Amino acid sequence: MKCAVSARVAGATLLAAATTVTALVAGAGTSVAAPADAAATYNRECGTGYAQVNQIPIPGRGTVFLAYNSATGKNCVVTKRNSSTGSRLWVGSWIQRDKDLKSKQEQYGFYTSYAGPVYLDAKGKCVDWGGEIDGYVVARYKTNCGTLA
Repeated sequence: MKCAVSARVAGATLLAAATTVTALVAGAGTSVAAPADAAATYNRECGTGYAQVNQIPIPGRGTVFLAYNSATGKNCVVTKRNSSTGSRLWVGSWIQRDKDLKSKQEQYGFYTSYAGPVYLDAKGKCVDWGGEIDGYVVARYKTNCGTLA
């Protein structure tokens, strides 16, 4: 019985050593890193006249962007994934006037790139806004309070 255990331990040690050598040889002379997802950027998804005024990162997944159109007084929210490749995920965007649930505008669904844009007329008012990607939810409350009116 002791011989079998000893043989297994020796075999495992030999396998570990061989794996280490193979890894060292395969990586010799080059350093290969896994490609990182590029961070999401606002690309005028809200349309002409809207400028990005705020954002909330969703670490490792994407970003929620708040944009404002000073000519119309409308706000816009878009939630963008870091990558538009791969399977569709649950993504959502929402916005409302501060503490005014009746004003809430939202869009949720399975998307490969982004949810939204959702728009809200809130000139001179504070807004609550946020988004979600694959169950990770972020939000900000009582922000952008008329400073751009």
